[in-house]
Amino acid sequence: MKKLFITTVLLLGLSFNAYSQKRPPAPPHPSKAQLANSKASELDRRYRNEKKMIMNHPIATRKMKQEQLRALNLRYQNEKKLLRAAR
Repeated sequence: MKKLFITTVLLLGLSFNAYSQKRPPAPPHPSKAQLANSKASELDRRYRNEKKMIMNHPIATRKMKQEQLRALNLRYQNEKKLLRAAR
């Protein structure tokens, strides 16, 4: 009876040890729409930050700011087109 009890406890201990070493389930992957939305929001945030930096630049003249904003808008539009095409 004593040997049976010892083997039972030993087997239970080993099985719990093996069970606890399993990996947790992997987190779910974001869907394609969620990825596209996050990329679009990141792009918008970067655009707003760059525009704010250009507008608040202490040394740049008005003409320089206009040229930089024109280039920024063009680049932003192209990136938006690429993002829409990837969907």
